[in-house]
Amino acid sequence: MKKLFFILMLVPFILLGQNLTFSDGPYIFIKKDRLVEKSLINGKVITKDLEINRYDTIYYPAKSSFSNVNKIAALSDIHGQFDLLVALLKNNKIIDNNLDWSFNKGHLVIVGDVFDRGDKVNQILWLLYKLEIQAKNMGGRLHFLLGNHEYMVLQKDLRYINRKYRFSAKSLDLKYDELYGKETILGRWLRSKPTIIKINNTVFTHGGVSKKFIKNRGVDFDEINDLMRNNIDFSPKKMKSRDYYKLYNSEESLVWYRDYFKEYGDDLSEKDISEILKNLNSKHIVVGHCPYDEIIPLYNNRIFGVDSSIQKGIYGEVLFIENDQFSRGKLNGKLIRIESDAQ
Repeated sequence: MKKLFFILMLVPFILLGQNLTFSDGPYIFIKKDRLVEKSLINGKVITKDLEINRYDTIYYPAKSSFSNVNKIAALSDIHGQFDLLVALLKNNKIIDNNLDWSFNKGHLVIVGDVFDRGDKVNQILWLLYKLEIQAKNMGGRLHFLLGNHEYMVLQKDLRYINRKYRFSAKSLDLKYDELYGKETILGRWLRSKPTIIKINNTVFTHGGVSKKFIKNRGVDFDEINDLMRNNIDFSPKKMKSRDYYKLYNSEESLVWYRDYFKEYGDDLSEKDISEILKNLNSKHIVVGHCPYDEIIPLYNNRIFGVDSSIQKGIYGEVLFIENDQFSRGKLNGKLIRIESDAQ
């Protein structure tokens, strides 16, 4: 394992009239014979060369399925809320006070949407990058699934980025999506990530799996993830010309689907859910994308919504799965067992 040099820039930015003072980064670019690290320190661009072997520069596609996992934790839709994420993970004993992995052989699933809205996206990405390495070294795993906002940024849809990052990109003389381009450390790492995975008898994906998606695409997760990865860098015009586009970027896609939740979609029947789970050869599906004040169990605990509105920066929860029992890990670390469907 190559040595990881991990940096978190935690200094907030301040906009005073026309004078901008803030810190951000690092953003690490891959050159032929070296790495180039660019950061903003109090509004000043700092550039330095790093040895090419300081970080891994090749990231192989992440696996799509895992079995015999004893303990799983899942949360989603962090949207740049670094401080709340850290508090939630620390209080639920997933990381320690040094922000290092303490979940042993457990698996932590980030069910999409780290990007956009908040102003500490980059810190979160570097934290997850570090924790992924530490978890694997301890026999555990961190899974970062791509959500609709990851795809939006990587595909140059920058409508929801925090204004801090508009200033960062301008200061570095780049477009925001180029900070995570194919020739950056985090950009290559992100492009190795899956959109859907299965752990034991539970499927995880950001939006959900629809009957239409299964009918048209099937349930080969490796194939689906490869197709999603391979289309990340197509231009919008080229994407829209492909058969793939409607299925993977519509309301029926894995990252945009909302119909498990009656407040957001069509409110499927128990029979619909049974059919979907049967086709997936699974008992449960865990999704994000639709915010509530806490983790929501649906359809007799067969569907779980884990978007607990972390994006607001006030409160959040983590779902724990152990021995086919489900619990809500509250922000203060208290566990609430989920006995039955909340509806």
